[in-house]
Amino acid sequence: MKNFPFEWLVGVRYTRAGKRSGRNSFISFISLISMAGIALGVAALIVVLSVMNGFQKDVRDRMLSVLSHIEVFDAGGALPNWELTAKEALQDKEVRGTAPYVAAQAMMTRDDTVRGVIIRGVLPEREPQVSDVASQVKEGKFGDLRPGEFNIVLGGELARGLHVGIGEKVTMIAPQGQVTPAGVIPRLKQFTVVGIFEAGHFEYDSTLAFIHIDDAMKMFKLAAPSGLRLKITDMQRAPQVAADLSRMLSGDLLIRDWSKQNRNWFAAVQTEKRMMFIILTLIIAVAAFNLVSTLVMTVTDKQADIAILRTLGASPGSIMKIFMIQGALVGLFGTAIGVTLGVTVALNVDVIVPAIEHLLGVQFLPRDIYLISALPSDLRWPDVWTIGAVAVVLAFFATLYPSWWAARVKPAEALRYE
Repeated sequence: MKNFPFEWLVGVRYTRAGKRSGRNSFISFISLISMAGIALGVAALIVVLSVMNGFQKDVRDRMLSVLSHIEVFDAGGALPNWELTAKEALQDKEVRGTAPYVAAQAMMTRDDTVRGVIIRGVLPEREPQVSDVASQVKEGKFGDLRPGEFNIVLGGELARGLHVGIGEKVTMIAPQGQVTPAGVIPRLKQFTVVGIFEAGHFEYDSTLAFIHIDDAMKMFKLAAPSGLRLKITDMQRAPQVAADLSRMLSGDLLIRDWSKQNRNWFAAVQTEKRMMFIILTLIIAVAAFNLVSTLVMTVTDKQADIAILRTLGASPGSIMKIFMIQGALVGLFGTAIGVTLGVTVALNVDVIVPAIEHLLGVQFLPRDIYLISALPSDLRWPDVWTIGAVAVVLAFFATLYPSWWAARVKPAEALRYE
């Protein structure tokens, strides 16, 4: 007893399942329910945040497989000296590759099918320096985009929507019309499909098409590329690199990084993540309040024991520590179980979810709605430690009132009816 404080001995004893009476067993059952509630809340929070992190990371990576990390363009809509701008940009050690581009919108038709598309004119030999589109081509070859041949590479969903395959023709309608004596008529040009790519992002697979940059400038009557696309070593540093380039590059240029291009989407995901953290933390809070009722019942049941301990010389502080230890142990065990369960599920979501979908015959993520078809998971240990700490703190605060009430028990009144 001298080597190990008696408060711990008694607190651990009260935490264990009682077998001597039905009332003790009932209280221990309520303790297990409290522990299970904390464990389920912690596990749910870890899994949900991991899935949201994975969703954000997966969609971001698929976006950036098509988009560039940084775009440089002129306020006038064209960048005639893009070669000079590219050389200046490459002087920054963070910049790994550069490629010019033309961005435009058009209508694509075949037979009676019409689709609105985003046209991107590129140099096929330089595009792999800034995006992964060339490696995402599932049919045909990205390198078949040659100047003057008016070839085109379509997204997979777009090709299926137009019902075209390799070697077939599609008609592009440019918004800039031609002025003739009969009036303004649309500008049309037939393109041959030489490739179909799958980025894994429904928005781009269904609306994006690539043509050679020379054909794009002819089609849309441009004298120069729209701008320059850059790829950097660490995409997380894109805002800082963009700020450095704005001071380094000559001319009146506008610079936009990938986080600004999709600012609303990423802001919405971060807001959802914060709200889910708050909402699911309430589950842990409810379990912690359940722990309050458990300790109150324990204090009521153990009043005679408390009185005997006080008679033997135990101070009110020691009595308070006993029940704080009991509640803290329930919180710690519940948190440990929840962390173990949550981490296990989060690391195996890619196996668990398909098994549930196969068993129930449903699909949780329709591709045309959620942009991706598989449920991703990205477990981040700082989130795990934060969730565990919150659970332990809530459990600790739940012990304060019952422990304080136990410390105020008066021995004479507690033993009066014993």
